[in-house]
Amino acid sequence: MTTATTAHDDLPPRLTRLTFHGPLSEARAAGMVRRLAASRPATVLDIGCGWGELMLRLLGAAPQARGVGVDVNAADLTRGRRAAEARGLADRAEFAEESAMGTGRGPADVVLCLGASQALSDDLVTALRELRRLVTDGGRVLLGEGFWQRTPTEAELSGMWPGASTADHHDLATLVDLAVAAGFRPEWTETASLEEWEEFESAYQADQEVWLATHPGHPLAPETRARLDTHRAAWLTYRGVLGLTYLTLVPTTN
Repeated sequence: MTTATTAHDDLPPRLTRLTFHGPLSEARAAGMVRRLAASRPATVLDIGCGWGELMLRLLGAAPQARGVGVDVNAADLTRGRRAAEARGLADRAEFAEESAMGTGRGPADVVLCLGASQALSDDLVTALRELRRLVTDGGRVLLGEGFWQRTPTEAELSGMWPGASTADHHDLATLVDLAVAAGFRPEWTETASLEEWEEFESAYQADQEVWLATHPGHPLAPETRARLDTHRAAWLTYRGVLGLTYLTLVPTTN
């Protein structure tokens, strides 16, 4: 009985290799924080924040600012609260477990939405309009959004996520045009490098891959193996095809 209980309790740590929940290097993150802090924000809103690493770094660089991160993943939010406490930011950082759909949290001086536009709407045009609603005039939106680096083939689409379609993303030029049409001007346009993607995707799975290698007979091993193999096959298929852009957007005013 003791052996079985120990086996079930001996689970892999969750995402401990990830600093950011996306393909983002330390150097790029530092540049983003410098640019955003230069606008001297008083309020920061992080949509689909996860554990809010970039928000916390921005609060550290902008001591006049207060931030709130919104997400529905309780474990990630707990990690964010612990990080805020450890950095002495608990009095300026709130992590709210709630949906961002139609949120009344804004407007904020800086809105972060990194790989999380779907938290606002499944339709990108609608999500961009929501971001414009949520940011103050003179503020900034930092949007991390996927785009096709080239049109994927049918064979490639079949190896990605279930139901993958060319309609799932735009090319970069179209994406920027949609942001402009939604009421923004692009202050800064940058894209995640292949190195950033590989570091993110490897770190995303690393904890569980190591655990699986040393626990092949664990009751959860078959499920874990299937999940890891499926995800790895997908990202090695969209590697070099799916890109991620980080757009620093300035709202236009009438």
